[in-house]
Amino acid sequence: MPALKDVVDLLHGWYPPATADSWDAVGLVYGDPAQQVRKVLLAVDPSPAVAEQAADWKADLLVVHHPLFLKPVNGFAATSPKGRTLHTLAKADCALLTAHTNADQAVGGVSESLALALGLTDLEPIIPAPGGPRDKLTVFVPADAAAPVRAAIAEAGAGRIGDYDFASFTSAPGEGRFRPLDGANPMVGTIGQLETVEEVRVEAVLERSVRTAVVRAMLAAHPYEEPAYDVSELADPGLAGTGTGRIGTVAQATLREFAEHVAAVLPATAHGVRVAGDGDRPVRRVAVCGGAGDFLLDRVAGLGVDAYVTSDLRHHPAAEFVEKGGPALVDVAHWAAESTWLPVLAERLHDALGDALETRVSDIVTDPWTMHL
Repeated sequence: MPALKDVVDLLHGWYPPATADSWDAVGLVYGDPAQQVRKVLLAVDPSPAVAEQAADWKADLLVVHHPLFLKPVNGFAATSPKGRTLHTLAKADCALLTAHTNADQAVGGVSESLALALGLTDLEPIIPAPGGPRDKLTVFVPADAAAPVRAAIAEAGAGRIGDYDFASFTSAPGEGRFRPLDGANPMVGTIGQLETVEEVRVEAVLERSVRTAVVRAMLAAHPYEEPAYDVSELADPGLAGTGTGRIGTVAQATLREFAEHVAAVLPATAHGVRVAGDGDRPVRRVAVCGGAGDFLLDRVAGLGVDAYVTSDLRHHPAAEFVEKGGPALVDVAHWAAESTWLPVLAERLHDALGDALETRVSDIVTDPWTMHL
């Protein structure tokens, strides 16, 4: 059996806590990292009923989407629902882990799971996550010294691109020109005389975090006393596969047919599926956002999509959006949309850990709405 720490590391690798929104509370909430994990229950909400289910099933870990404690608390007595949840889990020796906004944006996360459940293909984020800051080092070096300089900067971290390292580019030879002045100690040339040397241009990209180390390594390996080089900060191309929401394509249907498909795919709730738009409108390109998504309405309006599927749309923002002639709106239950992630996570855990771990998706409907009259 894996230790809790191993499972947490796996989940954090898929859904890095550092990618969560600043206001969020994610990660391991309760549990001993050294304890063994055999059974994992997956749920959207850490409700008292879900905690009881985890305890009855003898789960070692409960993984939820919504945080138990989103705001700081001074205690967690069993006199409150949140306190009862943690008290129940503690008595059952069941750990608790939250993956919230960090799971929303990730590949294999909530919005992507919703998009795939609805049959969207050719997915891309509505708002791509920012890429890590990167630089490009350019240095001019004598041709016979290029190899050790390339090796030195690579060892310091330059030239790492995805699953590759030691990546660099060397251009055709050119002519370097300089004149050593008094006080110089040139490897090539004479004080006061103009010198020309055949040089090549070496370029490599690097994470900004290793910029200083790479430049120092280059200076140490370069044969010149004063090498010519520059460091350029690279713009983010916005091509990240992670990010907020998803856009994709479905087989063309009318809005009514597409909404019926959404209702059939998602778990039934009292909320149901609400639609704003002409039922005969053709739908081909669709945007989705798991959870409350009206913060994206302005962005979605300019995407050229036919429909936007999300949850918790408010009256005034939705009405103004429709009045402007934007995409159709398909409003679904918050819990139902996010529940599509749970079987994806269960399969992912099984693929990673096999029979060493038993997973179960909670069948408790934690949507707060119970009747629609």
